[in-house]
Amino acid sequence: MIVRSVLLRSRLLRWPLPVAARHYTEGNILKLQDRGFFQDVFPAEAIDKARTTLGASPQTVYAGFDPTADSLHVGNLLVIIGLLHSQRAGHQPIALLGGATGQIGDPSGRKTERQAMLLDTVNRNLRCIGEQIERIFENHRGLMWEKRGHGGALKPVLVVNNADWYRELNFVEFVSRVGRHFRMGSMLSRASVQSRLQQDAGMSFTEFTYQIF
Repeated sequence: MIVRSVLLRSRLLRWPLPVAARHYTEGNILKLQDRGFFQDVFPAEAIDKARTTLGASPQTVYAGFDPTADSLHVGNLLVIIGLLHSQRAGHQPIALLGGATGQIGDPSGRKTERQAMLLDTVNRNLRCIGEQIERIFENHRGLMWEKRGHGGALKPVLVVNNADWYRELNFVEFVSRVGRHFRMGSMLSRASVQSRLQQDAGMSFTEFTYQIF
């Protein structure tokens, strides 16, 4: 983790590595799938409509970052590159920080449940990650967009925290308004759920509900 943090700070936050002078302007960012950028599109039947919508006018594209540590790591790099591609294509990028979902814990790729974090730790991690994301986008704008003479202003990244709206909902209201839109069959069929159910430790209700937030 120390090595990952140092690499990110030195290579992304302070000064970007030399790159080819390439300007990606295609509004339909799903064309990145041809380069293996996206693993999947969900729901699959909506991909044609998504291509048309993305190519017709600027849209809003978001990516989530849970505050599991006080720094970004190499696993976040591909996600950030995706947001930068979206920004360069004219879309509005949003970095969604998981102030609420980070307290639940993403079960994806894990064999055991994440340890619960203190709220003070979550808030500190949120602040650090938010500052790093803003710095990366600012460096990209100044050193890789304006300095290379690309025309047009980039839409600045918006950094938001999902705890800002979830904290206003009580549990009964949330289940009543949101829960009815999710089917148990599809929730249970997710790979992250199935892999954990096959483990002796299983999966807690807390982790299972992560997918509806």
